[in-house]
Amino acid sequence: MAWTRRVRLLFLGSASAALLAGAAAAWWLSPGEDLTAWRQGPPPHPWAASQRQEVRWREEKLHRHVENQYVPLSAISVDLQLALLVGEDINYFGHGAVDFDAVWEAVREGTRVGGRFRGASTVTQQLAKTLFLSGERSLSRKAKEARLAWWMERRLGKRRILELYLNVVEFGPGLLGVEAAARHYYGVGAEDVGPDRAAGLAAAVPSPGRDNPATGTPRWRFRQATILRRMAHALWLRHQLEALSAKSRS
Repeated sequence: MAWTRRVRLLFLGSASAALLAGAAAAWWLSPGEDLTAWRQGPPPHPWAASQRQEVRWREEKLHRHVENQYVPLSAISVDLQLALLVGEDINYFGHGAVDFDAVWEAVREGTRVGGRFRGASTVTQQLAKTLFLSGERSLSRKAKEARLAWWMERRLGKRRILELYLNVVEFGPGLLGVEAAARHYYGVGAEDVGPDRAAGLAAAVPSPGRDNPATGTPRWRFRQATILRRMAHALWLRHQLEALSAKSRS
């Protein structure tokens, strides 16, 4: 009878939906990576972004190498921490793994300018991509990134995520981390970087190969000036970072 067939189809549809929901929940509730080794000290092994760079250089027959020197958060100036957060994720301490307000604002802004959407990834999402994921642009990669970021916030915490991010973010070809970048561009360690230089390093992050302190492009100079202005007004964030750094030294 027709009604029994409809009941059967409804039952099968409900069962399939329940199975899919269960599979999605099981996938989300597993981080996909062992985060235990990332809880303290230098990164335990080469991360995805550095490996991608080295593969690309070999393919292009370029004789370059990755410069990276791990330093703890206590050895990174507050100015440098502030500049990176002001430039990349000013509400870092006020949201979870994903900043949904920033995502919504990016969608609204992109709609106004004809579909050109700016990035809205948090520092945690950027770190997840840098450490573990490929550089492909796809919904599946973004889903993995969000899942990893969610788990990283729970397993590692904000302080450790910030420390790792500052040690692996790219500032130029082969320059990974604030210590290597500060010594390469300015001849000082990360703990001795003041506001102007901190803003200069942060200004390189969106396009490190093209716009950095060495190239001194107009785009880089504009970003540096913008970040400096924002740093002057972000006193609440500076106080949070000062407290975090003091706790790291104790």
